[in-house]
Amino acid sequence: MPKDPELRQLILKEAHGGLCAMHPGGNKLYRDLREVYWWPGLKREVTEFVGKCLTCQQVKAKHQLPSGLLQPVKIPLWKWERVTMDFVSGLPLTPTKKDSVWVVVDRLTKSAHFIPVRTDYSLQKLAKLYVAEVVRLHGVPVSIIFDRDPRFTSRFCRKLQEALGTRLDFSTAFHPQTDGQSERVIQVLEDMLRGCIIDFRGSWEDYLPLAEFAYNNSYQASIQMAPYEALYGRRCRTPTCWTELGERRVLGPELVAGTESKVKLIRGRLKEASDRQKSYADLKRKEIEFAVGDMVFLKVSPWKKILRFGKKGKLSPRFIGPYRIVKRVGPVAYQLELPPELHLAEIEVQSDLTFEEEPVQILDRDVKMLRRKSVPLVKVLWRNHGKEKATWETEEVMRQQYPQLF
Repeated sequence: MPKDPELRQLILKEAHGGLCAMHPGGNKLYRDLREVYWWPGLKREVTEFVGKCLTCQQVKAKHQLPSGLLQPVKIPLWKWERVTMDFVSGLPLTPTKKDSVWVVVDRLTKSAHFIPVRTDYSLQKLAKLYVAEVVRLHGVPVSIIFDRDPRFTSRFCRKLQEALGTRLDFSTAFHPQTDGQSERVIQVLEDMLRGCIIDFRGSWEDYLPLAEFAYNNSYQASIQMAPYEALYGRRCRTPTCWTELGERRVLGPELVAGTESKVKLIRGRLKEASDRQKSYADLKRKEIEFAVGDMVFLKVSPWKKILRFGKKGKLSPRFIGPYRIVKRVGPVAYQLELPPELHLAEIEVQSDLTFEEEPVQILDRDVKMLRRKSVPLVKVLWRNHGKEKATWETEEVMRQQYPQLF
């Protein structure tokens, strides 16, 4: 090839991004090109060209180790001081119309409460259950870790926790390990309920109190004792454990010293388990840092069956951007300068925690042909939603309720 940089770039562009190429990787592109072309530094230029291709960076799956070393959550100092929460939904409907379980786990003692609820419970009812089942027994937690369930991220929930003095810590979309404690307990709970249904039949709600007792009274590897033993100082009696405790009484300074020593023992065992988990996890991760001002891509979920970022479903990009880093939040967390369309719009919530949908514009029209008549339809854009969530409504109803649109 002659020493013509523009011609070389044109060949690389066509061989990589043309309709007959479809963005091959650097090694494939180099192998294909060297069969026909050659010039000094061909492999280096191919590698640089593919590395700078924005399309490849947005759509191709990464085969390297995940970025950022594991950041373990701090070990609590006392019992029921820091908890995790999550919901188990999609369960069979019980005679009392319950279809979910609210799981609340203490991160120090690993003790848990399983509260039967319904997915349509109001936030006020969940708040009352929280006070009755958690605050009544253990006081107000210092912090709560949970995922970004709408029931947790709602403004009402935030105000409630601000009034109680509790800090809310959310797990992030692509770093869910912060919520791993409640997720692991949920796996155990589901296995126990499946076993009860197979062995004893009936409704899962009937066995939920026994499942809670069985979980709290059984050995946990991370603390090397049962949660009840960590919480109360000993396990609870069962039909297979009739050990008599006698008249032993520990009062005053001895009780305080014994409790503090047990907590120190538990924290030490949790530290060992956390360090062991981090050493295993970091083998499959790589340490990488960014600086304020760097341009990075934002990872999204391309397999959702919704319209996102201009593309639909599984063919939407894996990464969007690039966006500028404006602030470093933590060791592996950064704040990005996102465009306005990615920010959530403020919604005016009424006193009963509902909001009224308001149509903004009619985007399209259609006619639904029935056997004996035709029904005019209009595609309506709603204020708090994007165009991808516009709905088809009957023109007659929309004219009656919102004549200003016409």
